[in-house]
Amino acid sequence: MIQPPQSVHMLGICGTAMTALAGCLIEKGVRVTGTDQGMYPPMSDHLAAFGITCNEGYRAENIPLDTDLVVVGNVIRESNPEAEEMRNRGLPHLSMAEAIFRFAIGGRHTVAVVGTHGKTTTTSLAAHLLTDLGAKPGFLIGGIANNFQGNFNLGEGDLFIIEGDEYDTAYFDKTPKFFKYRPATVIFTSLEFDHGDIYPDLDAIRAHFARLIREIPREGALIACSDDPNVAALLEEAPCQVVRYGFAEGADCRLKNWSDDGHHVRFDTFWNDREHSWVTPLPGRHNALNAAAAAILAWDMGYGPESIASSLESFRGVKRRQEVRGVVDGVTVIDDFAHHPTAVRLTLDAMRHRYPRQRLWAVLEPRSFTARGARFQDEFAGALSGADRALISRPFSSDYSSGFEPLDTTRLAAELRSGGLWAESMDSADEILSCLVNETREGDVVLIMSNGGFDGIHGRLLDALTARKKSHHKTV
Repeated sequence: MIQPPQSVHMLGICGTAMTALAGCLIEKGVRVTGTDQGMYPPMSDHLAAFGITCNEGYRAENIPLDTDLVVVGNVIRESNPEAEEMRNRGLPHLSMAEAIFRFAIGGRHTVAVVGTHGKTTTTSLAAHLLTDLGAKPGFLIGGIANNFQGNFNLGEGDLFIIEGDEYDTAYFDKTPKFFKYRPATVIFTSLEFDHGDIYPDLDAIRAHFARLIREIPREGALIACSDDPNVAALLEEAPCQVVRYGFAEGADCRLKNWSDDGHHVRFDTFWNDREHSWVTPLPGRHNALNAAAAAILAWDMGYGPESIASSLESFRGVKRRQEVRGVVDGVTVIDDFAHHPTAVRLTLDAMRHRYPRQRLWAVLEPRSFTARGARFQDEFAGALSGADRALISRPFSSDYSSGFEPLDTTRLAAELRSGGLWAESMDSADEILSCLVNETREGDVVLIMSNGGFDGIHGRLLDALTARKKSHHKTV
């Protein structure tokens, strides 16, 4: 591990991993400054708690004169004013992923959680289990884990757990970030087409995952969800121990007897000729798979299943992943990061099992490149059909590149209505908020899905429901 310089400026500092890196640097005594735009909680609050000075909007003068190093997030383009200033001044710079390896991971045994879905939850589960079991790992998570009230820990042991993203590293390095972490153990959750802004098709993404698997050391391990056919097809590439987990036959660790009683999920596993029962507060079959992956990691590192089970039951989830933001006037408001149609479908299915007799609203903001493009037009119709009512906002940005066809939300709502679902496309969060205040009733569950701030709709809805309740009481 290399000791960082005294003063670091970060471009795109409000990204989840960038925020965690900033915290690591602060703990090492580094003075950290940074810039972002459109900042919103929880990451903006997290940075404020560190006492970090954040600039809103990119300007050359934001970079302090005594800056020793600039860390560049992958949202930054070459034409960014601060990136231009960095180059003009000849300032040393690193990508976020490179900085994480140099200043946080070093030569430790890296466990990288990779895949299209479930990375943040599985990384949080693994970090919680191994911390609770006494391993003292370092970790970096792409979200705020409730057990830690944070998303990083430098740790004391020889283990570092990190969420490994397949998105490219920086404008000057177009390889996936997960290669930079040099993992010795990989948890591979899923593989689908995503990130259409940088990948032309699934084959292009698959090639990177195949290379990652081939580069795992022989003494390392690959823990992989064999229920996913795209994952299963790559497992022969591994030069190391492979543990397959899943509900389907053929898994080394097979899950069965999954159930949700409205408060906890229960499932059994059969592995190494032994059957064990597990309990987790996380809803959804997909989260049972995530929990099993983390348990396998801990088990493979020598911890007993009884201890693992106790730690698993105490996991408290991650902010913005099926997070209940509040219950007001009988309406439950849930925040989730889902923006890929598969994630939307799985999250709705989980909520249907958790709240089986309640009316379920799906509120979707198509914000990521994946979500706001037309490529998944039909898939979103199928995914949202699991709700009782659906509200879809217009795609987040109208600044489309040449040849980009946006998601047609008006058509999407019409397709859902033709299938018998109450659905509307709306132009803004304000319109959606007004509809929810007027149309929701006691017992409703409102699942709000976006990978952005969505104009603060979650808190605004809770406030509006509180006002509605007070108004109703006055009327009565």
